[in-house]
Amino acid sequence: MQQSTITHEITGALNARFQEILSDGALEFLYALHRNFNERRLSLLDARQERGLKYIAGEKPTFDPDTAHIRTTDWRCADLPADLLDRRVEITGPVDRKMVINALNAGAKVFMADFEDSTAPSWKNVIEGQINLRDAVNKSISHTSPAGKRYELKNHDTVLMVRPRGWHLEEKHIKLHGKRLSASLVDFGLFFFHNAKNLIAQGSGPYFYLPKLESRHEARLWNDVFVFAQEYLHIAKGTIKATVLIETLPAAFEMDEILYELREHSAGLNCGRWDYIFSYIKCFKEDPKAVLPNRDLVNMEVDFMHNYSKLAVKTCHRRGVHAMGGMSAFIPVKNNEELNAAALEKVSKDKTREVVDGHDGSWVAHPGLIAPVKAIFDLHMPSANQIQKQLDEEIFADDLLRVPEGEITEEGVRKNLLIGLLYVEAWLRGRGAVALNNLMEDAATAEISRAQLWQWLKHKVSLSDGRILSKTLLETWFYEEQLNAREYLEDVFPNRLENAAILYRELIFSNTFKPFLTLDAYELL
Repeated sequence: MQQSTITHEITGALNARFQEILSDGALEFLYALHRNFNERRLSLLDARQERGLKYIAGEKPTFDPDTAHIRTTDWRCADLPADLLDRRVEITGPVDRKMVINALNAGAKVFMADFEDSTAPSWKNVIEGQINLRDAVNKSISHTSPAGKRYELKNHDTVLMVRPRGWHLEEKHIKLHGKRLSASLVDFGLFFFHNAKNLIAQGSGPYFYLPKLESRHEARLWNDVFVFAQEYLHIAKGTIKATVLIETLPAAFEMDEILYELREHSAGLNCGRWDYIFSYIKCFKEDPKAVLPNRDLVNMEVDFMHNYSKLAVKTCHRRGVHAMGGMSAFIPVKNNEELNAAALEKVSKDKTREVVDGHDGSWVAHPGLIAPVKAIFDLHMPSANQIQKQLDEEIFADDLLRVPEGEITEEGVRKNLLIGLLYVEAWLRGRGAVALNNLMEDAATAEISRAQLWQWLKHKVSLSDGRILSKTLLETWFYEEQLNAREYLEDVFPNRLENAAILYRELIFSNTFKPFLTLDAYELL
């Protein structure tokens, strides 16, 4: 296509390195993806809204009888590449330069470089992230901190996977014919264009994590993108491998169908537990009988979470691919042996449950957890994976919907207020992953916090001490926690707490539930 025929606009700043990533060839590829797939993406987002209206009307998710033949017949996904057979510990994190180097050097089997929940998608973060990953693939990446500390890439066997942003997000800095490009296609397209052939030459390949899918149709769209992209760069069909995060409630009822749509490109499923809790709240936000207790009580041991985890194992192993466990939010605690021991004990319990249930690997957010989690999987899973382990347990629709019991406390309300304020403030400053109270918080955990507050307020829940959570009471606590947040940020100047408070208040007190906090926050970034 001639450049003169393209009406395009790039509003983000461009330096020499940014222009290397946004080369004419790369932009032409992005525009080709946009022309071929954006209308379908928008149509699928409309389908999400229609599905949400059905849930509001009282309809419950269930297994689709029209696709029963996919669930009941025998078929398998394509064989996995050699470097993806063993995924017992995967580390995840944002795409800043220091993180990329440290994660690849940390000894995990896989590093998932995340453009989504742990990256605040400023123009600088997105394009520098692409530069960082290209340099990592080229093995030329290094970094010197402001204090003069040098970081360099060591010889490593860690496999790189990339998570683009979800279908619902757009990249506001690149437009074609006046329309923003899909953030998913920008993140995928730039990485694939610049790195796919180099990765293949190194004996690996372009591997991805796909976030927040809600249906087989959304998986089919990704599969068609993969086929198009491989043909565009003259790469063999099936070279791309993708793991889908089952982190929405509707997707849990279509695990077989999602794998089927991606069967030539599938590397399995992952239990994205935090977004899954958020999705559960979002689906049943209008139902007073589906109110969840304090966030801390909604763990992988409650029925609806444990059952969805086991269903992922059963589904994946039947189809010959990995079932990956989820992220433990706990991180090592420095200078406090007692708290650190307690955190490690919780991680150990969580990961032992996963591997005993049949998961083939799990996620960590901190390098300090790689060794202990690896030891657990080594003990219970001496082979590269346990795909051969088949679960006979039947999981029914009701098993995925059961509301857990538990109390809602003032402490739980205040914790959701403070965490949400501090996370949104950090996000607006360009930080997508934040350690708060010895937990790693990202967009998913912040979504749980604000969704619970909205749900609790809407249904005027009774707290453990008998008080009703009224708007007046929540406003009072909001103001007090905003003061606590200001004290927490006293050494951070300038900060964006006032902007965060305005946005967070709107999310909580709005009459209608906002689908994603990052949609509104992105316009302030």
